[in-house]
Amino acid sequence: MTGGRIDRFMDGIELTAAGFLAAVTALTFVSVILRYFFSTAIPDSYDLSALFLGILIFWGIAVASYRGDHITVDLLWAVCGPRLQRAMDVFAALVTLIAMATLTWMMATKVISTRADNVLTFDVRMPVWIFYLIAWIGLASAIVLLAVRTIRLVFRPESVDARPHAPTAE
Repeated sequence: MTGGRIDRFMDGIELTAAGFLAAVTALTFVSVILRYFFSTAIPDSYDLSALFLGILIFWGIAVASYRGDHITVDLLWAVCGPRLQRAMDVFAALVTLIAMATLTWMMATKVISTRADNVLTFDVRMPVWIFYLIAWIGLASAIVLLAVRTIRLVFRPESVDARPHAPTAE
């Protein structure tokens, strides 16, 4: 994937995550208003909020993994030379890719078993496996983006901002 295609792919992932964040926020807000003022509830609002939040987290993992915006500890990395820093970055990217691939594989088995077991939400009886599948697509996107990041770290390290970002006083 070229830089432009990756950027469009990332934009799509960010929009999807933002959409589910908006859905969780709106669902929670409306549920609280209905419960407080009208003593009623949206059917399956708790289940939907939890499922949407799971989807949001998995899609957010894709963005954070590709950008390297996740939490890091840079004590050793900061005192090493550039060649050792690059080696550490590549090693960390490979370990993350392997761990994420394992999580993605296990999530795929969970999607399949949830569908086979016909797990449904409590009130409306919606199939849960569809939400798990959408979350799995976010994880699969993370694998693609992590693979691209790892390849870039190995062959074109200048194209990846591997250095930690300095905190800003905003």
